[in-house]
Amino acid sequence: MKFDAIFGVRSLREVPAVARAAESLGFDGLWTSEIQHDPLLPGALIAEHTQQIEFGTSITVSFARSPGTMAYTAWDLAEASGGRFILGLGTQVKAHIQRRFGMPWPESPVKQLREQIQVLRAFWNSWQHGAPLNHRGEYYKITLMTPFFNPGAIENPAIPIYIAGVNTGLARLAGEAADGFHVHPFHTRRYLEEVLLPAIQAGARQAGRSRAEVVVNVSTFFATNAREKEFARQQISFYASTPSYRAVMALHGWESTAEALSALAARGRWEEMPGLIDDVMLDTFAVSAAEADLPAAMAARYRGLADRLSIYTPFVPGQRDALWRAMIRAAHA
Repeated sequence: MKFDAIFGVRSLREVPAVARAAESLGFDGLWTSEIQHDPLLPGALIAEHTQQIEFGTSITVSFARSPGTMAYTAWDLAEASGGRFILGLGTQVKAHIQRRFGMPWPESPVKQLREQIQVLRAFWNSWQHGAPLNHRGEYYKITLMTPFFNPGAIENPAIPIYIAGVNTGLARLAGEAADGFHVHPFHTRRYLEEVLLPAIQAGARQAGRSRAEVVVNVSTFFATNAREKEFARQQISFYASTPSYRAVMALHGWESTAEALSALAARGRWEEMPGLIDDVMLDTFAVSAAEADLPAAMAARYRGLADRLSIYTPFVPGQRDALWRAMIRAAHA
């Protein structure tokens, strides 16, 4: 497995130092997220201040953007980094697309995301090979590319596209049309093994591809002490309250807990929610171990299932560097 770092900077001014530190520790990749900041902007600084580490978005909210703007940005980052950039896309959920970004929610998120991937590759094929830009689909009609707006060919045009998801529809789409799948941290080993990986395999088979063509990138919760266990309970309870994520809880027979969490969230009673995540649930969703045992426990849980692995905790240079090195060694081994 490759072992990656999660980017958690509060300012673009911090990006160069964090990127250099992640590369020097031996991380294979560095992921930026669309939470409080734009996930694509740090990419230019990462490309400039590192030489080998891969980097990408986990995720860019694709329904908040046109495929054209994403195509141009990804092209520039791939060129600047010598082909180290990975474009990770996610749909987000309806309320955020409509009420936070002011964009329409599609009738079929899977169909629109599939078409966004098609349009992205149509742009890149046009720029690299001079092919006519002629996409006419259900959501997008993209037919105009004049020489003035064509950035031209680059040395590393094969930009990997990863997509993220919790349910089987997007996992199947990853198998069908993407280069990788971001496994949401709200998962269990059983859900990954019994639900997501078979869905990826089914999508790949339908498209005449192999499962090996899709990189499975897993981000996971962990806990080595009481403080980290409480944080994990908070995050698990928050995600479990989301109705569209209920299938994960249902697989384990915890649907009633998910419904109770949704009811608390609807009333804004956030502080009560972690109490509904008992120790069995915690240990099912998070890797709980003493810090010295964590690398081996993490590798054992995901061996044979994940191609890339990261911990759901932002990397901070100088904090727990010995643990990060041990995690990297265990994943590589």
